[in-house]
Amino acid sequence: MLPYGEFRPDVSDYMGSASRNILNVLPRGDGYGPFPDFTVFSAALPADCRGAFYALKSDGTIVTFAGTADRLYRLNNTDQTWVPVSKVAAVTSISNASPAVVSYTAHGFAAGDPVVFSTSGALPAGLTAGTVYYVISAGLTADAFSVSATAGGSAINTTDAGSGTHSVTAKYSSVSSTSQWQFAQFNNYVIAVQGNVAPQVYDLSSSSAFANLGGSPPQASYISVVGRFLVLSGLTSNPYRIQWSGLNATTTWTSGTNSSDYQDLPDGGIVRGVAGGEYGTIFQDRAIRRMIYVPGSPLIFQIERIAEDDGLYAPYSIIRAGDKIFYHSAKGFHVIEPGGLPRQIGRERVDRTFFTDLDKASLHLFMGAADPRSSRVYWAYKSGSGLVDLYDKIIGYDYALDRWFWVNMSGQYLLSISQTGLTLENLDAISASLDALTSSLDSYATSVTPEISQFSATNILGFFRGTNLEATMESAEAGIEGQRIFVRGFRPITDAGTLYGSCSTRETQQASAVSEDEVLISSRTGRVDLRASTRYSRMKVRVPAATTWTFSAGVEPDFVSDGAQ
Repeated sequence: MLPYGEFRPDVSDYMGSASRNILNVLPRGDGYGPFPDFTVFSAALPADCRGAFYALKSDGTIVTFAGTADRLYRLNNTDQTWVPVSKVAAVTSISNASPAVVSYTAHGFAAGDPVVFSTSGALPAGLTAGTVYYVISAGLTADAFSVSATAGGSAINTTDAGSGTHSVTAKYSSVSSTSQWQFAQFNNYVIAVQGNVAPQVYDLSSSSAFANLGGSPPQASYISVVGRFLVLSGLTSNPYRIQWSGLNATTTWTSGTNSSDYQDLPDGGIVRGVAGGEYGTIFQDRAIRRMIYVPGSPLIFQIERIAEDDGLYAPYSIIRAGDKIFYHSAKGFHVIEPGGLPRQIGRERVDRTFFTDLDKASLHLFMGAADPRSSRVYWAYKSGSGLVDLYDKIIGYDYALDRWFWVNMSGQYLLSISQTGLTLENLDAISASLDALTSSLDSYATSVTPEISQFSATNILGFFRGTNLEATMESAEAGIEGQRIFVRGFRPITDAGTLYGSCSTRETQQASAVSEDEVLISSRTGRVDLRASTRYSRMKVRVPAATTWTFSAGVEPDFVSDGAQ
């Protein structure tokens, strides 16, 4: 058998064990398996996703958040729609009229934007606090708007003036076009940051909207939790500084109070993020440092340099997978083991090919995520030929098998997230009766085990649970000591019932390989029958999309010597 070997496009594969053409598959111990297609889970986010996060409440409930350029949203766990939970702002008034007019100076809303009202007293009759409404085009001005109960619906009328001070979920200053929202959970709080706004906090036990985090923390682009400290980096006021909260106190930011402090890093360049955990790993442009909490020390953290003249190339490429940290520097893909130093994992394997393919002007779309259900980590990125504001490829690494893989997949944001389990009460929102359910009760997740997911090109959150993508696997190049060979076909070692096979031909190592026509596998013999005379050849298998299969290990080639000339 000629195995497919590991995906290693950076090296020549003549008479070797590597392959340069492996696509839309996952590595296995016995070869490769299928990669499932994207499936829809949520309704569409109102705008492009610019960051997302899931939090686990103390009662086991999952709460999912997402950010757009200027809004924050929470996923409704019953109908999977997105509820605005941005910081609220007081409105001047809501008229008692038909239609009701909301006065709010420079609100920034556009027709179709969802909003949620709250009040210190009672909203005008016709409006309900906590309900999602939609801005309508009729009567929309820079300082006033009306709303409907459904997107594009009729304006809502009010029948009394209400009482108290009314508020509405507002818009933030937009996140930079090359940045994302970042999130972290600290106890029962979710904190969200982006460089143009004050850090935002959401109390999972009581909040209906985000609010400014107390204690006057600095504006920051990146956030992490190191031990029992909240750590901010990418500070707007000082990009060469990291700053941490008080011990177990997210609202304490005064230096010297309850171990809160900051550290300026005089060399190594701008701080691009901190990977959290029991200790922190600080990433700069040209340095990597480790921060270790020292209880009782006036220094709070011992900070030591663990990499010279090497730092983080893309700020969102950091992945924390268990006790390992993966990232991409200017020298390629790396891993840091617990207490260890950075180690290259992509050199002479995928680094050159990846870096050539990467769109260097779209590093905000170069983002990493770990799959908690496996030993795989993923990096999504935009290639040079990809569409604007979308990644179009995913490169992955299985650290248990030490093997790489490549997937064609487009989207906006890649993350690890958990689907909320359903209670018996939740079933009412899905179906009026058990008999009418379109899916088995067994299909609904009741655990909180997260999995790899993404926001699609159409702003929809979903998982990779669909039918199998079209898969391509090609063997290393083979020959017989420079002699001519006659290829008669090959037998694929796979359980795929339908596939197409082909071979490549070339006369010299200097020539480009030419792909021969595809042939459907014989259902009678299980062979791909070919006819080609050449000196060097690769055997390729293409498994069509939606084909059911589990493994493909390689091929049994059938070729004989065809003379020296």
